[in-house]
Amino acid sequence: MIEVLVITISNPLLIGIYKNKKLLKEIQLEGLTSDKLPLLFENLLKEFEIKTIIYVNTPGSFMSIKIAYIFLKTLTQIKNIEFLAIDGFTFNQNSPIKALGKKYFINENGIIKVDFLPNLCKIQDFELPQSIEKLNFSKDTLPIYNLPAV
Repeated sequence: MIEVLVITISNPLLIGIYKNKKLLKEIQLEGLTSDKLPLLFENLLKEFEIKTIIYVNTPGSFMSIKIAYIFLKTLTQIKNIEFLAIDGFTFNQNSPIKALGKKYFINENGIIKVDFLPNLCKIQDFELPQSIEKLNFSKDTLPIYNLPAV
C-alpha cells in the first residue's frame, strides 16, 4: 500500500512516498508547484500503485495550495485514489509559516493568526516524518487560506 505525502508550501517541495505508513523515499524539488507536480506524478504513477495522496491544505502560499489542490483533486478523481489533507504545522514543529510580506501564520492553541514574528522566534524547516501512522488526516481537502479578504 503506497501513500504519497505532498508539501508544496515550502521550497523545496517535499514529497514522501510511504509504504505501510513508513517513509520509503523522499523527494525534494526546486521550482514552481505548477511545473513540478505534473512531471513528478507522471513518473510516480508509472513506478507505484498509489492508494492515497495527502497534501498540506493550510497555511501557506495561496497559489501553491490552490494549484496543488486542483491538480491532486483532479488526479485522484480520475485514478480513483483516496485524497486527504493535513495542516502544515504538523511538519515544521508548529513553527510560524511565511504568510504575506513580513507577516507569518502563527498557530496558537489551534487558532491560526497572521502577525509579525515574535521576538526570538526560530523558524523550523519542513520535514517529512518517518511514519505517518499516527497523523490525523482530514477528508475535507478544500484549501484553507486563513487570511481575510482585502
